[in-house]
Amino acid sequence: MSALSYLIISLAFLYATETETGPAGSIDGIVFNDENKTLAYAHVALPELNKGTITRRDGTFSLDNVPVGEYRILISHVGYQTADELVAISDGQLTELRITLRASNEMPSVEIVGRAPGRLARVPGSAAVVTAERLEETNPVSATEIFREIPGINAINHDPIGLRTNIGIRGLDPDMSRNVLMLEDGIPVALAPYGEPEMYYSPSISRMSGVEVIKGSGSIMYGPRTIGGVINFLTADPPAEPTLDAHVTGGENGYLTSRIGYGNTVGNSGFQVTYLHRRADNIGPLNFHLNDLNARWKLVMGQRSVLGVKMSIYDELSNATYVGLTQPMFESGLYDFKQLAPDDELDVRRYSASISHDYFFSDHVHLRTTAYAYTTRRNWSRQDFDNQPAAGREYRRVAGNPDEPFGAIWFREGTGNRNREFEVVGFEPRISARYHLGEHRNELDAGFRYLYERAFEQRVNGIIDSPATGNIRDDEIRTGYATSAFVQNRFYATPQLTATPGLRVEYFRYERDILRVNFEDVQRSSNDEVLAFIPGLGFNFQMGPESAIFTGVHRGFSPPRVKDALTATGSSEELDAEWSWSYEAGFRLRPLPFFTSEITGYYMSFENQIIPVSESSGGQGMPNAVGLTNGGATRHHGVEFLFRLDPDFAGRPLSARLELGGTWNQASFSEDRFVTSGGEIVNIKGNDLPYAPEWSGFTRLSASHTSGFSGFLKATYTGEQFGDVLNRTESTGNGRDGMLDSYTVVDAGMRYRLPVAFDASLSLSVKNLTDERYIASRRPQGIRVGLPRMFMFGLSVTL
Repeated sequence: MSALSYLIISLAFLYATETETGPAGSIDGIVFNDENKTLAYAHVALPELNKGTITRRDGTFSLDNVPVGEYRILISHVGYQTADELVAISDGQLTELRITLRASNEMPSVEIVGRAPGRLARVPGSAAVVTAERLEETNPVSATEIFREIPGINAINHDPIGLRTNIGIRGLDPDMSRNVLMLEDGIPVALAPYGEPEMYYSPSISRMSGVEVIKGSGSIMYGPRTIGGVINFLTADPPAEPTLDAHVTGGENGYLTSRIGYGNTVGNSGFQVTYLHRRADNIGPLNFHLNDLNARWKLVMGQRSVLGVKMSIYDELSNATYVGLTQPMFESGLYDFKQLAPDDELDVRRYSASISHDYFFSDHVHLRTTAYAYTTRRNWSRQDFDNQPAAGREYRRVAGNPDEPFGAIWFREGTGNRNREFEVVGFEPRISARYHLGEHRNELDAGFRYLYERAFEQRVNGIIDSPATGNIRDDEIRTGYATSAFVQNRFYATPQLTATPGLRVEYFRYERDILRVNFEDVQRSSNDEVLAFIPGLGFNFQMGPESAIFTGVHRGFSPPRVKDALTATGSSEELDAEWSWSYEAGFRLRPLPFFTSEITGYYMSFENQIIPVSESSGGQGMPNAVGLTNGGATRHHGVEFLFRLDPDFAGRPLSARLELGGTWNQASFSEDRFVTSGGEIVNIKGNDLPYAPEWSGFTRLSASHTSGFSGFLKATYTGEQFGDVLNRTESTGNGRDGMLDSYTVVDAGMRYRLPVAFDASLSLSVKNLTDERYIASRRPQGIRVGLPRMFMFGLSVTL
């Protein structure tokens, strides 16, 4: 048995012994609803002591022999919001409580961590929660700003606004977030969660009420991808009373973000409608506009049943492009924010709907059933180009200095329209149950999911004068059928020590039907399947409401992309799924009321990586690409840390918070892998993975005053990283490969709450305060310069 196991068991024994003996008191209480009527059969619990009871018919309850100390007391009832309070117990004294439960307005949607205070301390592994208050204070232009403050995450932008999320966790490739499972209210949002997980559509951070992140063994409850962690975007529940909120933020170069929402609850029904509009004329090289409409409706159908419906429409049009700067163009400093490919156009439209139903068999057993469907259209017209002129080829225009080698980009007459449409339908029941085995409390979660996905893809070659039309070069349909199930049980060995084993099973059958290749009609079909068993085990020792020691191990799994696994020639590459073993151990501590800390060490053994053909990750992107291989092994290890200081200025008008977080990460190829470079075969064993910086971190100072003023100042640091597997330190002429130097971005913001009868505030934000010039990415096809200094002004009103 390891030293860590001895430590956890010893601490558990000592802590349990201390809390189960000695002086004690008692609690008497009564529970009311918000109409001042007593509530019978409400569940009352002291989770740290594994003690509980239910209220009598008159709403009263009693708990005797409660050890002296301060504890969380949870009071819950079907159809009401759970009350979560602190209660202090004195020796020989009776503590009297009067608790009021308010009607629940929460939609039946999945939260992977939860919002209750102290919830993080119970998660069997590393996790993070971004609150609505943090989002309001930051006023982020993109989700990247938020993710850079979460240790272990490397977030990069392919455009200054970050319309498409690129996230890598613990050294995994961040390209289009394909290694991370992305959810919104517990529902997948990727184009095709199994066969094409790229995030060409990303949920708008401007309409979110929170974000949850799990990097540890708890991720096996969600699938299919369990390698890089889970990110769940949270939207707002219907309010308890009529609420109108409006937010407007404007900035330079025509930047505008406006959001308006209205919601209410009448009787047993509540709703929330939110409309978001964003646009910019020239944020760096980008201009765009998007409209995002969301509606949620909740119906309490009785004491044990709640129905939720959610619908959304997303429409975006931008001049997003793959074209980036060459190295000489970047070094000249003349083209950072020039629109190199002004005729490129990306059109994204998404429709989604979901129905969720909660049924409470009792206070201890809860069934949640969710059905969802969405369709995403992603049509992208891009002008063909060369980094060097080809003999005998005519060009429509030249951007840059044509007299310098790689000093310009040569645009051709032709265009390539990558038109894709995706359909996804899913059905997922989940059951949660609290039960006892003898003296030991248990919490069981289990579920099943069926998911169908289909992708329609065409490549249409046109000319720049009429780019949306032309000749169909390639045409295909990809279909996937996925079935999965999971079970996870949290076993309380003592009131403080839990063991959480879990198992997920994934089965994915996929097909690729080729209808046309290189302008010729064909009929080629191929199929394959993958079956995976994904275990996990976590231990958690809870030392207090916000303190815990945890350790865990879980199997990472990611099915191969259908386009990679099945070639256009109709054969299977027989690519293995991507597999890993992930280990972590750490602690969350609050040794002082004003100081919290979290430190996590991790080790990931990645058995197999698949080399993709997508252009976004530097591949060829050609339908006839062959020779894809099971790429080999990588090793990732490092340490994540977060420290937070909340000084107590009791009785003073000022409050402040200081945070420091960071990651030390080493990710490298651990077995022989051979690549071709300059006609030579090179073994890259021991090389660092691309886009996996060794060091990254942030520091943030926030302050608020009772006069209504608040503000923050933060700095985020990203260490140097390689842009290719060969670990070139010098850039190639086209700018796509080479080192990315380290950089630090400083942001600041100020808010003033107006002294009026309703909630209203003015805000000023500055992004990249020092106007740092840095290479954000060398992908997809050249250098992307980070967002320049940008001022934004905002107004928020809630009535």
